[in-house]
Amino acid sequence: MNWVDGQERSLFSHIFVIHNSQMHPETLLRIDRLNISFQHEKGWFQAVNNLSFELQPGQSLGIVGESGSGKSVTAMAVMHLLKSRTARVSAHEITFGQHDLRQLTEKQLQQLRGNRMAMIFQEPMTSLNPVLRCGYQVTEAILQHSELPKSEARKMTLELFRKVHLPRPEQQYNAYPHQLSGGQKQRVMIAMALANKPDLLIADEPTTALDVTVQKEILLLLRKLQKETDMAMIFISHDLAVISEIADKVLVMHKGAVVESGDVQQVLSNPQHPYTRGLLACRPPVDRRLKRLPVVREFLESRWPDGIAQMQQELAYSDQERQLSHQSMYAQDAVLKVNNLCTWFPATKSWTGKVKSWMKAVDGVSFEVYKGETLGLVGESGCGKTTLGRSLLRLQTPQSGSISYQGSDLLQLKGKELVAFRKEMQLVFQDPYSSLHPRMPIGQAIIEPMKVHGIIHRAKSGKDKAIELLCEVGLEAEHFDRYPHEFSGGQRQRICIARALAVQPKVIICDEPVSALDVSVQAQVLNLLNRLKVQFGLTYIFISHDLSVVKYMSDRVIVMNQGKIEELAEADSLFQHPASEYTKKLISAIPGIGFPKKL
Repeated sequence: MNWVDGQERSLFSHIFVIHNSQMHPETLLRIDRLNISFQHEKGWFQAVNNLSFELQPGQSLGIVGESGSGKSVTAMAVMHLLKSRTARVSAHEITFGQHDLRQLTEKQLQQLRGNRMAMIFQEPMTSLNPVLRCGYQVTEAILQHSELPKSEARKMTLELFRKVHLPRPEQQYNAYPHQLSGGQKQRVMIAMALANKPDLLIADEPTTALDVTVQKEILLLLRKLQKETDMAMIFISHDLAVISEIADKVLVMHKGAVVESGDVQQVLSNPQHPYTRGLLACRPPVDRRLKRLPVVREFLESRWPDGIAQMQQELAYSDQERQLSHQSMYAQDAVLKVNNLCTWFPATKSWTGKVKSWMKAVDGVSFEVYKGETLGLVGESGCGKTTLGRSLLRLQTPQSGSISYQGSDLLQLKGKELVAFRKEMQLVFQDPYSSLHPRMPIGQAIIEPMKVHGIIHRAKSGKDKAIELLCEVGLEAEHFDRYPHEFSGGQRQRICIARALAVQPKVIICDEPVSALDVSVQAQVLNLLNRLKVQFGLTYIFISHDLSVVKYMSDRVIVMNQGKIEELAEADSLFQHPASEYTKKLISAIPGIGFPKKL
């Protein structure tokens, strides 16, 4: 069902109902007029408003929208995971099979959760117990709802690890969460959710932290298990491209209400609401290059009344402009030269501590970076992207090779010389929350590096400069004394960018700076990075697993595979004519939009 705003009432106030008045006898989940409110200092905030839908066995429902649209809290309400002290949940009906979830005791709910109903949470680090081994946590979930012996549960866990493509399953079984990458932790969470073959799986942004090839494999796995077990699925995402490949039906949510709904291909090929058009347009296109990315607000304000085609025509970047820019850029001497760089880690050791084998994270890598360039660095998880970035900053010590920055060999720098160099090259981390001190106001977090490098000498000048930087990245002076937990993910990433700019660097390494952001906020941050690059004459090394983002941002792209450079080429040329089979595989895994492409 796909409907358009009528003159007599606003689309935002519509109540969307997928079901008929008579409930289908095979309906697995039915939600009727769900309302969710949260308590805050000024009263109660309405997070979800009159949401209704039903789900049949074997059916996939995609829920899409920006952060704060009400997607995740809807899932939490279905699982009865919202705290009654701070959340108010009401509905005419919330039924799962023959169960009225509103009437069940906590013990009865526990028997359903993790068994017939399972959920993959958005943030694996906070969902996994940090003091328990990963394998034990999945095995425990199996034992909780079955009478299998521990040995059989362990075998099942290892098999699940293989199904979700977790590398070295036996080794990861005994690893703690902090020893795994973000993508690996997410795969452990997926394995745990699938352990008892649930009737209903709620997947809350399950592939956000994964590279495109693993994302495609996980989506294929979920689709396969769905067909085998007739499992129903609610798939929550900010990315309509992913929704297009996994869902049968879609709800588009904005500010707690459904603004558009219906068959997924119908909605994506012919979006009626400007908000849906905005979400589609925010994602960087692979088939064309834009001067900047549009944002949702511009569609809501009817800047392009004729839709996405009008926007793309207005923001198109000509090939001639790009060629002239590259001619002047590559006529200069390289600002950074990397030659045969190797960074290895001990893989196995003897009982005496002698290294028996090495894990070659970066293995003989050579390239150059030019002033004003954005060099993209892309590849699957574990290919060595982040290790290479950390090696360039000397946060990780390479075994061999050379790194030359403006004629200086960085591997020879020590002590004060190394500290001084880091003023020239800064890093924007993947997770802005963990890279900011939770007890330090963000203004002080920006001032601190300026003090270390002697850029400021008086408290007032430091505050003035910090406020100036906050305004540059789209925040306000009043944010100076606030703490990291008081900001959204996109705002925290802006704070980290402001902190990197504080020491007036020449080169910034951006390590997955937008991977955790929804597409509309991602567009804002990418536009910000491009504006700051021109304004301050910056050079970027842009690391990401999202190929569409890398293509949009980059002048040239390095494709890494198992610690080596698989391919290095101009961005548009690489995507149009990839030379290696590995690059072709990565590009073919990019989620598509606007045409039927169900996995």
